[in-house]
Amino acid sequence: MAQDSSHAVRGPHRVVVIVDDNSNPFELGCAIEIFGLPRPELGRDLYGFRLCSPEPRTVMRDGFFTLTGVAGLDAADEADTLIVPNRPDVEVPRHPAVLDAVRRAHARGARLVGFCSGAFTLAEAGVLDGRRAAAHWRWADEFRARFPAVRLEPDVLFVDDGDILTSAGSAAALDLGLHVVRRDHGAEIANAVSRRLVFAAHRDGGQRQFVERPVPDTPDESLAPVLAWAQERLDEPLTVADLAARAAVSPATLHRRFQAQLGTTPLAWLTGERLALACRLIERGESRFAMVARRSGLGTAANLRALMRRETGLTPLAYRRRFGP
Repeated sequence: MAQDSSHAVRGPHRVVVIVDDNSNPFELGCAIEIFGLPRPELGRDLYGFRLCSPEPRTVMRDGFFTLTGVAGLDAADEADTLIVPNRPDVEVPRHPAVLDAVRRAHARGARLVGFCSGAFTLAEAGVLDGRRAAAHWRWADEFRARFPAVRLEPDVLFVDDGDILTSAGSAAALDLGLHVVRRDHGAEIANAVSRRLVFAAHRDGGQRQFVERPVPDTPDESLAPVLAWAQERLDEPLTVADLAARAAVSPATLHRRFQAQLGTTPLAWLTGERLALACRLIERGESRFAMVARRSGLGTAANLRALMRRETGLTPLAYRRRFGP
């Protein structure tokens, strides 16, 4: 997950969402919920937020309702982060004025975000050529056929390619939105936003879009007890074998259940939880990185540094300067 320091929040970071004809209400709602609502529990608003449209009246998906009273498309030219339209009719070309607005935003260095079929908008604008992107699995073949220059990753929740971020369908918009908040404001703030959403605080973008068995066949196959047990012991030298023993299954069976229920491996989940804890410790004021590494179960400051650079693009020191108290 590349970190682009040019998008650090300086004052009211302006998020603008373009709404076009037949746009999906769900992803629009996700953007409003994450970026548009006031945050009195945090004592400050995280973003400035606006909706805009190329037309005074925008008929939303399947005519569910008509959107009026939003800004004109020129508001997109003021965006620090521009969220582009997504809609179910991916075969219909996007509004030319919308594509021009996307190109202008990209040219001046704004961050671009596409939820679900928003990847089609970005690709039509020509800003995804040679870049990594995610899209809903349902449209993966059509996307590849129309945009062969884009490096589509069809089986992940979202892709962070620096100044362009894309997600798969529906709920993955929440995952990507929280990832953006985490990237801008740190893990502690992102956790607070996710708690208000009553949504998982962190699903890594590399997780699969869908799992083989969303609900376990029997209650005792649920991973919830072993996950809760491990989260209380992250500072201990836990291994995958320890998790398997706690779940009373073999390591191979545990691996299959993680893949089926979470779309990831036990080791990747454990490392991600430890890194998230390390970030929270730094944000809360722990300045001794060797202590952060020990308390989060990452072992050494060198290991902490390597993982933080890989996952956040920042060293522990740079992370503390940006997100610390």
